[in-house]
Amino acid sequence: MMTRARSLSWPAVVAVLVVLSLGGTALGAGQGENTPRPASGPAAASPGCGKAPTLTSGTHTIRSNGKNRSFILQIPEGYDRDHAYRLVLGFHWWGGTSTDVATGRTVETGTWAYYGLQRLANNSAIFISPQGLDNGWANSGGEDVTFVDDMIKRIEADLCVDTTQRFALGFSYGAAMSYALACSRATVFRAVAVQSGGQLSGCSGGTQPIAYLGVHGLRDNVLGISGGRAMRDRFVRNNGCTAQNPPEPAQGSLTHRITTYSGCSAGHPVAWAAFDEGHIAAPQDGAPGDSGRTWLPAEVWKFFTQFRTSDPSPGTATCRVTDTVTAWNTGMTSNITITNTGTSAIDGWSLAFTLPDGQTITSGWNADYSPASGTVTARNVSHNTTIAPGTSVGIGFQAAHNGDTATPRSFTLNGTACAVT
Repeated sequence: MMTRARSLSWPAVVAVLVVLSLGGTALGAGQGENTPRPASGPAAASPGCGKAPTLTSGTHTIRSNGKNRSFILQIPEGYDRDHAYRLVLGFHWWGGTSTDVATGRTVETGTWAYYGLQRLANNSAIFISPQGLDNGWANSGGEDVTFVDDMIKRIEADLCVDTTQRFALGFSYGAAMSYALACSRATVFRAVAVQSGGQLSGCSGGTQPIAYLGVHGLRDNVLGISGGRAMRDRFVRNNGCTAQNPPEPAQGSLTHRITTYSGCSAGHPVAWAAFDEGHIAAPQDGAPGDSGRTWLPAEVWKFFTQFRTSDPSPGTATCRVTDTVTAWNTGMTSNITITNTGTSAIDGWSLAFTLPDGQTITSGWNADYSPASGTVTARNVSHNTTIAPGTSVGIGFQAAHNGDTATPRSFTLNGTACAVT
């Protein structure tokens, strides 16, 4: 049974959560142009690919927003530094801990680790379990979203991650944090699973599409299912899905029903899983309470892994990038030229690169940039969607810096490494 999470005084928790949510706005909305995401495509390697890692599985501490923050990292057995892995963030509930998520001990140790996904991943993913301040995710002033940005930057600088395959999930307050990331980092994360959540960690932005799985209990008396439906419907609209009232199981049936919405934009599915139980994290069919036999992890993993990628073949670069920097005092501009050196037109593009520490984009032109620092993706705008063979497009940005004005060491265009001149 779920001893720790279920032992909380939930009516008192709700009162505290509602108060906290008033100040819980996420950091600014993701800025990217959301071109349709295919269900499969080439992997986009992080800067840590090819490096001998210095990070190990276990607890790590970083400085974020002036505070010491911690997370538990789980690296796959037999880690291959030349293979780009999925990255999965699992957020704990109110009063829970990163250890609870990493071990699964509140339901069934090991079986339910990382909400049951670790065993299903079979060493195909890097897992992170962040620790919330005061065991929650109030996200005051967007500080928890900033913490996520800082974690990703630290991990991807050292480990090999497929930057098109980042996922977030959580239960209760952890679901609220996952929802805040869906709102503010829709161009950073590939998909989220929001399990019995409420809008408690803010929703800065909230206008861009992202693959969204909502899960909620019919008899949830802590964070009611009506709130979960409203959260789901935001992304039904954002993703261009056909609106509907999906069927839900009858009360007393102890079953679940899953609906996949139709009409959603390419790469942005929405699914809704309603189950006949209360505010629990690991529901099972046919019996009450949390259980290691829950059907939910398999559904979440199936939703996440529908977005498969393939590693690009080495030596097949069909693009060239030139980056010219002009710097002064604490400011700089970067003028980037992208050339299509292949034989086929590029119709819709995104250019990924990692800024040196201390550089932060303040404005840009001819592309949409997200996020403003760390591993950045520049996406085409309406007037430069296509790059014909042998032609180039020019983009650029202005940034602040703290002394390091170096250019990024590598660039990938639609997941393929470019030659840099």
